[in-house]
Amino acid sequence: MSDDKTTPLESKEYQILKALKLVLTDVVKDTATQPGLKHPLSDRTIEGIRQCLKLISARERELIEDSGKTMDMRPYYTDEPKKNVVVPITKITRNKQDPDKK
Repeated sequence: MSDDKTTPLESKEYQILKALKLVLTDVVKDTATQPGLKHPLSDRTIEGIRQCLKLISARERELIEDSGKTMDMRPYYTDEPKKNVVVPITKITRNKQDPDKK
């Protein structure tokens, strides 16, 4: 590892992966054809693009996991309710029924 203080998400490698992914997806979008027409790219080239995108995604996932983050980087509102509720162990009690209330 290098001695610089950049996180994996700020690294040159991550920036390169993002740029490659954008360019490859733009190539796919720009060469998209109507159904029934022959695609201008060969089957071999299309498969190569697929393999490159898989490798890029796998490496991005590794870098994100190495940084301690997860892949579920979805936007959220700050005021939306949290899905998980943490209950301290000290607050957990047994339900003791009152013997007079049967």
